[in-house]
Parts: sequence; C-alpha cells; structure tokens
Amino acid sequence: MALRTASMNMRNKLLPMFSATSLLHSHATSFGFKEVQEEEKSQMVGNVFTSVASSYDLMNDLMSGGLHRLWKDRLVSKLHPFPGMKHLDVAGGTGDVAFKILETINKMKLRTMHNVPEDELQEETQIYICDINPRMLDVGKKRAMEQGLGKDPTLLWLEGDAEALSFDDDSMDGYTIAFGIRNVTHIEKVLSEAYRVLKRGGRFLCLELSHVEIPVFKELYDYYSFSVIPAMGELVAGDRASYQYLVESIRRFPPQEKFASMIANAGFQKVEYENLVGGVVAIHSGLKF
Repeated sequence: MALRTASMNMRNKLLPMFSATSLLHSHATSFGFKEVQEEEKSQMVGNVFTSVASSYDLMNDLMSGGLHRLWKDRLVSKLHPFPGMKHLDVAGGTGDVAFKILETINKMKLRTMHNVPEDELQEETQIYICDINPRMLDVGKKRAMEQGLGKDPTLLWLEGDAEALSFDDDSMDGYTIAFGIRNVTHIEKVLSEAYRVLKRGGRFLCLELSHVEIPVFKELYDYYSFSVIPAMGELVAGDRASYQYLVESIRRFPPQEKFASMIANAGFQKVEYENLVGGVVAIHSGLKF
C-alpha cells in the first residue's frame, strides 16, 4: 500500500510537468536548430531577410556558383507558362522567378503571334510577386526598374503571408515558391492555401534546398554548408547568424519523400519531385484536379 501511495504521489507530481511540456511543444516550432514559440518564428525569419535583402542575390550567386539561375530555369520550364495566365509566385521578393516567367511568355508571344488570333495574345497576363518581407519586395521592384520592367503592368507586387493569402479561391493558373517554404511556420497551411487559390488544372511547383543522400557527397556538402556558407555570409553580407540559420533550416526541412506526401495530403495529384545536384535542391510539383 505504501509503495502504491508513493507511486500515485509521484505520478501526481509528474503529470503537471508532462502537461506543461506538451503544451509548450504544441505551440513550438523550429528556427534552424533552435526551438522557439510559433509567434516568435515569423518575426525571427523576418529579421533574417530584412538583414540580407540587399545582398540576397549576390549571396545566392556565390553560394551556388550561379547554379541557382539554372535551377530556376528548370522550375519555370516545368511550369509551362502561357500568355494570359494568372500566376502567383510566393516568397518571390527579389523577382527572379517572376522575371523568368515573364521572359518565357514574351518569347512565346513572339514565336506564335503569326499563328494565334490577336484577341488571345491580348488576354492580360498577370504575375503576382507575393512576399511577407517589404525589404525583399523593394529589392525586386528596384531590379525590375533596372531591367526596364518597372512599369510593366504584368508584374504585380504584393506584401502577403503564404499561410493566409488574400486571393480568391480557384483564381490562379500557376503557383511557384522558390527557397521560401522551409522558412514558414506551418508548411501544411502554405500547401493548403496553394491548393485553394489554384484553378482546376493549376500547377504547384516548389524549388527548395533539400537532402543529399550520397555518403561522400553528403560529407562534402555538410562541410561546405556549416563551415563555408556562414563565413561567406559574414564576409559578404556582414551577417554570419542569418546564414547559419539558412544551413540549419535546410536540415530541419522534411526529406523529399516526406514533403511529397505532405503535398499529396493537401489535395494535389500527380505529385512528383526531381533532385538536382544529387539532392542539394529538389523541385516538387503537383496538379489540382
């Protein structure tokens, strides 16, 4: 009886501790390797991108050796853009993906203008660049001006949250997100919103840094990630911490198969992915039927 009483007393003392821990974890998420409260993460990620906005494109070139441009070309080729489409590029602040989509559509217009009725070519193309960080959008608008696209009515810049988009249901022909989804607090909410705003037949595409499985390559990649990239961030952007977060956030992002399952669970069909550079990056895609 004494033993049973002691056990019950211990249980009563431990239950509040477990309950408190469960409560904490139900409202906690990751910021790199750190565990933070959900409401803190968006602010912390916002601080990262506010800090690196002005050097973001340069750092992408340096970290990837320029390969990020080819990866984005591949992303756009899978999108199959067309004149008159309504497209949403989320986390697209600096405009890279949007500019490539517009360039592809403009080339298509030139090739087909003699074979397609004029009224079809005149149908208004709209490419929305949505980003939660105003500094990133400012960089994108400046780049658009430099490329002579500052007054192009096709490009529409919008500050917005990927987890709570302001667009109507079934309003977009395409949705892209490049190097952005691993920074959100709730991946499932982002996928659900992507599904909601896409029309039937609309295509979802995500380009993201992912997981390398080849053992020797993985060791080299880990060394480069944890030793070189933060040091490069400190040297070029004056911000080691933000790039330390970058490499940690990649490791916390779901592996390719798991992420594909999450996309399918959001309602998308024909979900597939393509690894590039041995899985350094992956392009996931899905269709809404």
